[in-house]
Amino acid sequence: MLPTPPIASATDGSPSAAVFSAALAALERHLDEERAARRTAEAHAARLEAEKAEIAEQNRRLEHLNDELRKLLFGKKSEKLDEDDRQLSFDDIGTAVAEAGGEPATDERNDEAEPRRRRRSARPRLRFPAHIERRTEVIEPASTLCACGCGEMVKIGEDRSERLDIVPAQFVVIETVRPRYACNRSKGGGVVQAPAPASLIEGGLPTEGLLAHVLISKYGDHLPLYRLSQIFARQGLELHRAVLADWVGKASFHLRPVVDCLAADLKRSGKLGVDETPVRVLDPGRGKTKTGYMWTMVRDERPWSGADPPGVVYRYAPGRGARHGEKLLEGFSGTAQIDGYSGYNPLRRPDRPGGPLTLAECWAHARRALKDIFDSSGSPIAKAGLKRIAEFYKIEDRIRGEPPATRQFVRWTETAPLVNAFGVWLDEQRSRVSPRSRLGEKLTYIANRWDGLLVFLHDGRVEIDSNFVENRIRPLKLTAKNALFAGHDEGAAAWARIATMIETCKMNGVEPYAWLKSTLEKIAAGHPQSKIHELLPWNFDTGND
Repeated sequence: MLPTPPIASATDGSPSAAVFSAALAALERHLDEERAARRTAEAHAARLEAEKAEIAEQNRRLEHLNDELRKLLFGKKSEKLDEDDRQLSFDDIGTAVAEAGGEPATDERNDEAEPRRRRRSARPRLRFPAHIERRTEVIEPASTLCACGCGEMVKIGEDRSERLDIVPAQFVVIETVRPRYACNRSKGGGVVQAPAPASLIEGGLPTEGLLAHVLISKYGDHLPLYRLSQIFARQGLELHRAVLADWVGKASFHLRPVVDCLAADLKRSGKLGVDETPVRVLDPGRGKTKTGYMWTMVRDERPWSGADPPGVVYRYAPGRGARHGEKLLEGFSGTAQIDGYSGYNPLRRPDRPGGPLTLAECWAHARRALKDIFDSSGSPIAKAGLKRIAEFYKIEDRIRGEPPATRQFVRWTETAPLVNAFGVWLDEQRSRVSPRSRLGEKLTYIANRWDGLLVFLHDGRVEIDSNFVENRIRPLKLTAKNALFAGHDEGAAAWARIATMIETCKMNGVEPYAWLKSTLEKIAAGHPQSKIHELLPWNFDTGND
């Protein structure tokens, strides 16, 4: 409601024109103020509507990303990715969520009205290792003179914050100078000069540190050599992949005795895990790729608190025949944990050199057989079998890390009755289901491996499945995926040797680069063959190297 302007009278009783003009001006000013206030309110309402729409769109996007994440974690098998592709999807979804949850960059925010607070991350603060270089930057105000004119202000405290920076890998040229000395008075005094430093590649360009970096990049970080060559080119160094391949081959040759020593150490154990996985290898004669196999032998006693350190040995073979498995386990006596592949059956032969092996079959593969049927047809029989097997795994989760005697006792008293009941159920279902049906084939698969599936009940060192071996195969698959194929059988053999040492380092909590650099330096310096066991990763002393 507009205010009523005051009416002033002149001496003759008539309104003054000046008074009317002042009242009209006041009225106009008031109208202008109301129009400005209305425009401000409309602009504020428009901002609120825009923010509301943006929040709604942001919520829709987050809901979509949440659905994608649920599908990755809990979707049907046909919708799921393998472990490595799933991790890539997690990375991309995490990036998208971070983008969707970011604060909008707008100039409309009133910085004076809002407190200047930084949003704290919900994640725990990263603890930086002691060896990382620290640089302190002190940022002083432009002036510390007090505004009241009393002079310099007094420091009453400070705020500290940390950010992580990186300096890209830098090459260093090491020039070795060896002065020669001779007597200037006698012609027969000879010449004195310090010996040249030991080098793994005599007269070669790389130090052992650079060799270790190339090996880790290719077989630890799964970078093909041509990509590594491109990375080096960004530093202005033209190192062709053929040169890098030559370095890898020479390093592999010198590491062979260490790998053989590691394999011999593993075979002295009473229980090993064995598996094989296909890799593509270039066949130069045909100009195509062929299928070779990486055979894997693993010792991991951590699930039952064993004393022997963990380790893995990879061996390349051009095929999957039983003879390759026999050669891999030559000299081993005890229990071999396998995945159900029939090629291991000759290891049970009484005439096997060293005696027959006990083969422990894998319950994860038995479960997988039923899971395939349930996912494709929803079979209630397969569902019932899966439910029974799940009870075995609940007990295994509870006793993981316990000593063998404890594990065997619990299995014999709690798991054995469940396994026996599963055997009775299995026989009943096989009598009802056609052996030629898909379900019948899977049930027969389990029945044919029944004796091997019972081994874990009688030995606390044996795992219920061979997943611990499959986990050691994953790095090989990553390298194979990125490199597409090995260039030659000998190249695949070198791959197996170097991957053996890198993965064994990881299993023992040893930094692979530090071990490789130190070991190559020791080999170059003439480490004695009789003490080759001192170079195994679990004997590596980071404090002295």
